[in-house]
Amino acid sequence: MSTPKPATPAIVAQNSALLQTLPFSDTQDFEDARRGLLGTREPNAIRNAEGTVVWDNDTYAFIQGDAPDTANPSLWRQSTLNAIQGLFEVVPGIYQVRGFDLSNVTFIEGETGVLVLDPLVTEETAAAALELYREHRGDRPVTGVLYTHPHVDHFGGVRGVTTQEDVDAGRVPIIAPAEFTEHAASENVYAGTAMARRSAYMFGAALARGPQGALGTGLAQTVATGNITLIAPTLDITTTGQTETVDGVRMVFQMAPGTEAPAEFLVWFPDHKALCAAEDATHTLHNLLTLRGALVRDPHAWAGYLTEAIDLFGDEVEVVFASHHWPTWGNERVVRFLSEQRDLYAYLHDQALRLINKGWTGIEIAEELKLPPALENAWHARGYYGSVSHDLKAIYQRYMGWYDGNPAHLWQHPPVEQGKRYVKAMGGADAVVDLARAAFDDGDFRWAAEVLSHVVFAQPDHAAARELLADTFEQLGYGAENGVWRNIYLSGATELREGSFGTPTVSASADVISALTPEMLFDAIAIQVDGPRAWDEKLSIDVVLTDTGARYRLRLSNGALTYSAAPQKGDADATLTATSRALPALATGAATPEALAAAGIEVTGDAGVLARLTAVLDPGDPDFAIVTP
Repeated sequence: MSTPKPATPAIVAQNSALLQTLPFSDTQDFEDARRGLLGTREPNAIRNAEGTVVWDNDTYAFIQGDAPDTANPSLWRQSTLNAIQGLFEVVPGIYQVRGFDLSNVTFIEGETGVLVLDPLVTEETAAAALELYREHRGDRPVTGVLYTHPHVDHFGGVRGVTTQEDVDAGRVPIIAPAEFTEHAASENVYAGTAMARRSAYMFGAALARGPQGALGTGLAQTVATGNITLIAPTLDITTTGQTETVDGVRMVFQMAPGTEAPAEFLVWFPDHKALCAAEDATHTLHNLLTLRGALVRDPHAWAGYLTEAIDLFGDEVEVVFASHHWPTWGNERVVRFLSEQRDLYAYLHDQALRLINKGWTGIEIAEELKLPPALENAWHARGYYGSVSHDLKAIYQRYMGWYDGNPAHLWQHPPVEQGKRYVKAMGGADAVVDLARAAFDDGDFRWAAEVLSHVVFAQPDHAAARELLADTFEQLGYGAENGVWRNIYLSGATELREGSFGTPTVSASADVISALTPEMLFDAIAIQVDGPRAWDEKLSIDVVLTDTGARYRLRLSNGALTYSAAPQKGDADATLTATSRALPALATGAATPEALAAAGIEVTGDAGVLARLTAVLDPGDPDFAIVTP
């Protein structure tokens, strides 16, 4: 392991200046984050069936007191709050376990049992949270599960709180917004390999925890590494105002698609005067484009749904809680919090478009546009997870795309070829490193990173460039207020010094794959076809589903795998007959009749076409390079 470097005077000065400009004397968040504590898990370490630790909040015990020189004091404050763990009473009948994973899990007590809202990332952490709840509130059975949206930290632990048997028997309804399963599966499978690799940087999965390492993500600490599970919803929520009662718990739903997730709802609990804001109002500026990669979210719609929430529930609400962070109590405080969150997304959206229409590019807007003072000084609006900088660039991307209109940027060289030309133009690699070292010494880390990256892409084995680029990323991490930015910079430094750490957490688990519809499964396979290798291959496969009566014709031609559910003329080269639940075995790449038969898939016709299809598949690389070519 490499030894971290100290903070430079430039970063020390930058971090110290924040102490004079932000309202650190405001301690309301600390009161709210500790309010209602009923008990903690001591020690916190949570293990899987093999005994491996998949989560341990105690590793963040170092986050207390004043911020060290190697941490932005605003991020240190946020991480101190996020590191508080335990079971908390939100109001009588509603309880949260916080500090057991990236997200919170909420328990709503009913007449005979308890409803579980957003059961964390993994089976192990969700089970541990339920155990802590039962320790203090009694051994109540789970009588319902709610997923507010289809990100893995809101459904992945479901098998830690209920079983497929109880769901199939109707004892435990699974409630989710319409199109939940489609988005949950597509986001974790289609570009899942790339997203998972970038998530390793984003969440600091390989970083040591400490004042010079991982502090958290701003949204929470990090992601558990246990078993990600999924049980498909049994009750879809489709319209705002839809009311459901489960185990005596009355719920009114507000749809909020296209905000923090493509499918999302907020939940009003009228008997508790409590609003679950899902992930649309938390104690951070959220991502409009998550840095692991995703579709750009809609800040205009986001602001509109928060306005609607205030209109619908603002007169009665006494507490708002979310899938991350801590609640806010009191009608006046809740409405102010929701209003400021609303204004935050509306301001970024509208001001970005104002400047776009003046010809500004995304980079220019992100560099110059500032928040109004009331939002700048609202702790919950600070950029701990999203940031003003990358959110404004996302808005530009949403409306204008990657091209900024400058013809010089229309057909640029790729990074390696750019690097070679920049390095040559600047007098060679050693000269560029000297220039970068001067920038580093002057505290201009952004420029140092820019020019050093060109050297590393032009000459990956240039030891001095790699070392100085790692040092530069490290200093940028020490100064970052955004938890994700810190993790990304420090992860880049780690890989430059020690080599690739790969992808510690894979979101495309067996349960997620099993949730794919037949069409989504075919799309997932088509994405893996190596087009040039398949140019001259032609084959057809029929897929017959015995439980639904559906029949599909798959065709591989001209390097593209396509499919149709319409009646087809003639026979396919081969026919696969299976149930819908057996079909996802195709995603494992098992092509032999024996392997498919073991999975419950019957093959007739020319079984050799399956091997021919498998031969042109090119799965993603979970270890692809990021800071090197």
